[in-house]
Amino acid sequence: MSKLSTFAVIGCFASLIVAGRTAAMDMHDGKAQAVAMVKRGIAYIKAHGNDEAYAAFTGRKGEFRDAQHYLVVYRLDGMVLAHGQNRKMVGKNLIYLRDVNGDPFIRKTVDLAQEREAFWMNHKFTNPATRKVAPMQMYCERLEQSVICSGHFM
Repeated sequence: MSKLSTFAVIGCFASLIVAGRTAAMDMHDGKAQAVAMVKRGIAYIKAHGNDEAYAAFTGRKGEFRDAQHYLVVYRLDGMVLAHGQNRKMVGKNLIYLRDVNGDPFIRKTVDLAQEREAFWMNHKFTNPATRKVAPMQMYCERLEQSVICSGHFM
């Protein structure tokens, strides 16, 4: 193998390693951003009350929404109290909603919230940035009779 070919092979491997590390860092950053979003949301609820907070979470712009993350708040019976991606969902009970694989992810979310104060769960959902169905990892925390969630796409 010539020196040029050897350098090309080494360059390809180096690129793959960097791309893999970048993807892993992006996933870690996505998880950290989801946790931070939920923590900020809970602090906002405690400081401003449910009504003001839910309106802020459901708004089209603001600190509780970015290209990949937004907050969703469910009452423990599955009723949507706030939804950062789709305001039409507010006031609807989605307890029986299923993802594309038939997974009743809202039911699982509220069931887990009744057992744990904080948790991660996986399901498939439409990525608002790409508009394609993709695996999502969602971080949730229970607050009184609700669960506040934000996710990141894997």
